[in-house]
Amino acid sequence: MTNTRKLRAATQLVHGGINRSQFGETSEALFLTQGFVYDSSEAAEARFKGEEPGFIYSRYANPTTDMFEKRMCMLEGAEDARATASGMAAVTAALLCQLRAGDHVVSARALFGSCRWVVEQLMPKYGIETSFVDGRDLSAWEKAVRPNTKVFFLESPTNPTLEVVDIAAVARLADQAGAKLVVDNVFATPILQKPLELGAHVVAYSATKHIDGQGRCLGGVVLSDKDWIDEHLHDYFRHTGPGMSPFNAWVLMKGLETLPLRVGQQTASAGKIADFLADRQEVARVIYPGRDDHPQAEICKKQMAGGSTMVAFEFKGGKDAAFRFQNALEIIRISNNLGDAKSLITHPATTTHKNLTDEARAELSIGDGLVRMSLGIEDVQDLIEDIDNALSAI
Repeated sequence: MTNTRKLRAATQLVHGGINRSQFGETSEALFLTQGFVYDSSEAAEARFKGEEPGFIYSRYANPTTDMFEKRMCMLEGAEDARATASGMAAVTAALLCQLRAGDHVVSARALFGSCRWVVEQLMPKYGIETSFVDGRDLSAWEKAVRPNTKVFFLESPTNPTLEVVDIAAVARLADQAGAKLVVDNVFATPILQKPLELGAHVVAYSATKHIDGQGRCLGGVVLSDKDWIDEHLHDYFRHTGPGMSPFNAWVLMKGLETLPLRVGQQTASAGKIADFLADRQEVARVIYPGRDDHPQAEICKKQMAGGSTMVAFEFKGGKDAAFRFQNALEIIRISNNLGDAKSLITHPATTTHKNLTDEARAELSIGDGLVRMSLGIEDVQDLIEDIDNALSAI
């Protein structure tokens, strides 16, 4: 496919990065192979030296995985990428590949539980200092910087309370500090938010979520400019082995073909459901980046093309009300996953963020009555009726 950079996202996600075999297949080829053979000893030597293009071993490069990476680069506006076995492999690689003992990381405190564990528990074991800040407070980022600060890390919107961080402003602070800003963009998706265009240096995704979007497989991806990939990620990726399975890469490419359609419908449904919930007396608060009552509504409008596929809301009746509501749902299913074609709901305090201390959950406003809903592609009226019926159980 030629001139794909000039094409719009929906077209790139169908045609971008295709490398057809000699058979001229319509669908991308699936290369389930561990290694590759060479025409001669000299050819093998040249390939290992980097003097001849081609693949060597699927742990770090494979034709199918390469197609997925190229398609993600086109969508994200990145020069290079590496696909990983999971979203957490992507986040961990994006951070650790550029850090060493004695370095310092400034991170937004509102993170997915496993991301927070990596920053708070894992990195200090290897002599990497960490500081948590309120990601919404730009002065907190600035005050946390030390002479050895190398990385800023955030997710926006955050999991599960959908806080929004001003990515462009934090990126400027990172530049001033000589640090790299890594953004976990999974909740916004590359359809609704482009961190690299806002000044971020590295973007990480759990491709398990919206990119697959149909509950089939795990995956992740790290994207940046080619110099950063070559200097920091390439050798880390090559030798530590977090690479994506070619089969998963093929599945994820099929997910990318329908990503704009799914995210568009999911976002529209999320907005309607947020408005419906805001008028219910059982609900203490609704958090949705697409509503004017969102605490960072102006930032949402500035950096996001839509309000997200996620809605968070808190019941006045606490955990008991949240559990009764979830158990009464018939279409929307209880699951800690998100970004799926099926609508899903979870209770963060007892699932995704259960390992945080009570104090940390309180600091992040993750109350016992809070639930996080990921909207699917079902008819929105059926979803509203399901929610309405479940509310009667409280």
